[in-house]
Amino acid sequence: SVLLVECGGGSVQAGGSLRISCTASQYDIYRGCMTWFRQAPGKEREGVASIFTMTGTTDYVDRVKGRFTISQGDAKNAMYLQMDNLKPEDSGMYYCAAAARACSGFSAADFGSWGQGTQVNVSS
Repeated sequence: SVLLVECGGGSVQAGGSLRISCTASQYDIYRGCMTWFRQAPGKEREGVASIFTMTGTTDYVDRVKGRFTISQGDAKNAMYLQMDNLKPEDSGMYYCAAAARACSGFSAADFGSWGQGTQVNVSS
């Protein structure tokens, strides 16, 4: 029931930075796990980073630790993913997703609400 809209994608050179955002309707009353996924053509969606909205607790997959930072906006209806030291393998369509549960792993099947995605391209 939560409407999610992503924006901020674009094209950058390897080593560059990009920040993408996800705006959620009624974010102030939503309680659960907000997660960034990404998907390259011909591949399955993979989890990137998550944040539990009730506590601000975050989690990351190993391949982005130290480079990506997930956060909530002060307006409380937005989520951000700051991506630094980008690599070509980071390229793909990035989606935000919401689940009415605590964060546990990065299984796409656990999420019931999805945005339309924003494209990220990293050139070598």
